[in-house]
Amino acid sequence: MKHLLAVLLLVTFSATAATPEDFTVRAAAGKGSFTLKEARGKFVAIHFLLKTECPLCLKHTRDYFTKAPTLPNAVQLFLKPDSDNEIEAWAAKLPAEDLAKNPIYRDPYAKLAKAFDIPDGYKFHGQVVHYPATVLIGPDGKEVFRHVGKSNSDRLSFEALAAKVAELSK
Repeated sequence: MKHLLAVLLLVTFSATAATPEDFTVRAAAGKGSFTLKEARGKFVAIHFLLKTECPLCLKHTRDYFTKAPTLPNAVQLFLKPDSDNEIEAWAAKLPAEDLAKNPIYRDPYAKLAKAFDIPDGYKFHGQVVHYPATVLIGPDGKEVFRHVGKSNSDRLSFEALAAKVAELSK
């Protein structure tokens, strides 16, 4: 199991950075993956979701998927922190074409959220989870901005992210 987790989530730390320089995550549907280094040259907005059944998380992701084409210099990366079994059960309920068009990626047991120092201790549906957060990685692969919410309704809006990307692009 330890080896399997290492294969699913490759995280490399630099001596000066507090966040991973690179990582690879698998798609929730099991087909495809995302590697941070392959997105160099673009902004990457990493969205740390709560759980698979969070209605506010689902509303948040739908809003971003609808508006994402208006921000072509930023990749939207949505991460689900559930166990692999929970993610697979959730993905099985969705049409494959939806997951292919709008991929959600696995962050089993919130390992990547922990690597990015997203605080936990937030109680949600009887479980303790990390706080909802968005971390923005710049085109050079370094973190340039972060928003950590105080509740599942306190998330960075798409409009606020677009404004931050525009500001940082100057």
